[in-house]
Amino acid sequence: MKISCFILRTNDDSMQETIKSLLENSLVDEIQIVENLQSTDTLRLIAAETAGDYTLIYTKPTPLAMGQFAVERMLQVADDTRAGLLYTDYYQQQNGALKPLPLIDYQTGSLRDDFNFGSVLLYRTDALKEAVSEMNTNYQFAALYDLRLRVSQRYEIFHLNEFLYTEIEEDARRSGEKQFDYVDPRNRVVQIEMEQACTEHLKAIGAYLEPNFKAINFSENNFPVEASVIIPVYNRVRTIADAIRSVLSQQADFQFNIIVVDNHSTDGTTEIINQLSTENQQIIHIVPTRKDLGIGGCWNEGILHPQCGKFAVQLDSDDVYASEKTLQKIVEAFYKQQCAMVIGSYTMTNFEMQTIAPGLIDHREWTPENGRNNALRINGLGAPRAFYTPLLRELKLPNTSYGEDYAMGLRISREYQIGRIYESLYLCRRWEENSDAALDIARLNAYNLYKDRLRTVEVLARKNINQ
Repeated sequence: MKISCFILRTNDDSMQETIKSLLENSLVDEIQIVENLQSTDTLRLIAAETAGDYTLIYTKPTPLAMGQFAVERMLQVADDTRAGLLYTDYYQQQNGALKPLPLIDYQTGSLRDDFNFGSVLLYRTDALKEAVSEMNTNYQFAALYDLRLRVSQRYEIFHLNEFLYTEIEEDARRSGEKQFDYVDPRNRVVQIEMEQACTEHLKAIGAYLEPNFKAINFSENNFPVEASVIIPVYNRVRTIADAIRSVLSQQADFQFNIIVVDNHSTDGTTEIINQLSTENQQIIHIVPTRKDLGIGGCWNEGILHPQCGKFAVQLDSDDVYASEKTLQKIVEAFYKQQCAMVIGSYTMTNFEMQTIAPGLIDHREWTPENGRNNALRINGLGAPRAFYTPLLRELKLPNTSYGEDYAMGLRISREYQIGRIYESLYLCRRWEENSDAALDIARLNAYNLYKDRLRTVEVLARKNINQ
């Protein structure tokens, strides 16, 4: 068995190091240089030129160092499993330091275009050729994504939990700084291509949903107020007062209250909420009897409270509303757009609420026609989020502290329209105590694995609907 290798054209030193590392293995039959791995034309060229039983694609412009007998091991496992695509764990070299980077297993719901396969991809050549032959769209940015999706339709994508190579990482940003790249307006043309590839994939596997939605009847009126702002909180002594006061400053032509679900804070947060609630009867302070609740569980406590309003509106305990009209705009959107959930837009700020990059996060990748399909490709839906309370009481959020809102957005979008507001309603503070400001690899993998699992559930549910 032989392997054909394709690497990006880079400076001579980087290419020479990569070529040298690959040629150390006798199974490597040829190495070719390509210009742009993200274009469909390049993948057609690779499919036409590859002569090996397997095709190895190295996706980074930095030097690659293969581990001891790494190519032999990858080929052995790929042949044993008959996988269409095999990827492995690896070492990452950054600023002279070497650290292991374990990856997560691929599953049906691993539809994110930023799923981390590492930079060494070993394709079974006949699977690659078959997938490329079916490509009918000329992408400039989404070709590798399109290839992976097409291969997954007929073959297994196999994760080998072994550290088989070392790559150099030049992006030194923390996880919290990287996670919004996909909604940067400068990447909009990339996102349009990614959405098209994902939509074609969903149609191919029977998980695509036409833009037909159940009607919402807002006639149920046995609520004490029109809207409740729900704030789950644990140990946010520095920010909780700002969050509550931003709600109290809201100007609306309807009655509303604030339900603060205090998850047994120990740092003085409870005392601040107590003080504010004695000063204003709009504030309802809940301390759950249970001590096993995540953020989703705290939300369930809030929506099931008898004082919860017709619409339940989100506010994180770190953040504040952007203006005194935020709540009014959200409630109006429910009636105007006839939707079961409303998602707004927000501005990224530092702790002092000064705007920081990337600024406005408006999730314009969501469209009424294809938003609920595209939601399976991206890792978040936006904020602030608001829900029609009767539906939320029926479905209930998963009792987790990450992804609970995304899970609910996916579930609601399966049947109902989700409304959007594309102006900034919310100031999202980024500071050292944000849960996703600087995740270690174990936590990042756990979060991504869980969201992929949510997407797997949703894909299977939608396929069942279409049967």
